Amino acid sequence: MTTSFSDFHLDEPLLQALAAERYVTPTPIQAQAIPQLMAGRDVLGLAQTGTGKTAAFALPILHRLHKQGGGVGRGPRALVLAPTRELAIQVGESFRSYGRHLKLCSAVIFGGVGQKPQAETIARGLDILVATPGRLLDLCGQGLVPFDRLSVLVLDEADRMLDMGFLPDVRRVVALLPKERQTLLFSATMPDSIARLAASILSEPVRVEAAAPATTVDRIEQRVIFLPSAEKPAVLTDLLRNPAMTRVLVFARTKHGANRIAMRLARANIRTEAIHGNKSQAARQRALEAFRSGHARVLVATNIAARGIDVDGITHVINFDIPSEPESYVHRVGRTARAGASGVAISLCDASERAFLAAIERLTKRGLEVIEYRRASADPARDAKVPPRARRNASRSPWRLGPSPSSRRQHGIRDPSNHSARAGRKGRSW
Repeated sequence: MTTSFSDFHLDEPLLQALAAERYVTPTPIQAQAIPQLMAGRDVLGLAQTGTGKTAAFALPILHRLHKQGGGVGRGPRALVLAPTRELAIQVGESFRSYGRHLKLCSAVIFGGVGQKPQAETIARGLDILVATPGRLLDLCGQGLVPFDRLSVLVLDEADRMLDMGFLPDVRRVVALLPKERQTLLFSATMPDSIARLAASILSEPVRVEAAAPATTVDRIEQRVIFLPSAEKPAVLTDLLRNPAMTRVLVFARTKHGANRIAMRLARANIRTEAIHGNKSQAARQRALEAFRSGHARVLVATNIAARGIDVDGITHVINFDIPSEPESYVHRVGRTARAGASGVAISLCDASERAFLAAIERLTKRGLEVIEYRRASADPARDAKVPPRARRNASRSPWRLGPSPSSRRQHGIRDPSNHSARAGRKGRSW
């Protein structure tokens, strides 16, 4: 059993970088994938978000390129395709971090910004290129990205590329690459389209799996509040007054909805940023940096961030809108409980979203605990009759975990298991 990164016989400069990052014990996906990749095998990796798969493919690639030597040339020796700009940037940062002691050059290219600096970077020469499919094809169409040196291809978050309609672009990119190469495909789920893609581009792949596809991390406490849609903004604001929520990611269904939520929270003196596709790349990076540094306690995002944010210490994920695709829920809540930490995910569910919740629970085979939320009275006269101490206590804990099975039946949601979560039967405060 692999208990240390030194067991993989990685080059010493890589082990030094891992020590600086305080990486000690490989995660399951790393323990399974790294030896196969070091042996030159094609790999089909199934891993939920937050399991360390970036290091699982980055470390063997860096080791291989360092061993090969040969210096920097114009075209990349390794190509990583990622579905979003945010994920591409984070993958690029991981390569730079792990390879800090190696003389290897990497670059990240994506759309939404001018292409001239990216083209100039490629022209200067590089070893590793991380790219989104659209911008890469733009540059390839202009003859700016040769692939004659390429030996490794990675498709990261392949099912997300499917969701975003990138599979035709991915196939076009693959058609430009040398046939003799090592190919890695990582995905959290394995729909038929991704299975067909894997069969067409992988050669006798080894399948590695850190956990059952589309399962959620066990350390995430998953809860739901049933409420009318009109009450969601006020309830969200109340929830965020909990001082235990030190770094919170809130998911909205639409870009305009994300903006409205962020504005409301800002009016409530809750430091908030928003990130979505209508924001410029510079604005999105500023929002991420504010969230990462702690200047913003809350980041409101659309699904663009469901797999594109890797920020340490996210304590809570709140689904202001429940996603219509259950796989998206898995990736959203996976933003917390990363790197061995625990986390809490809370979903606000109105009557129109109950079918979405049922689909999520069928996929994850896990019933969400129900929070019986009791908002403070809006009637000052009635509040005046309540003893001050009781009012203070109500203010501190306006919601409680209630009897989960009965609450689920009341709202028409069946538990996916016969042993529904019973954590709230004593009415403990949350």
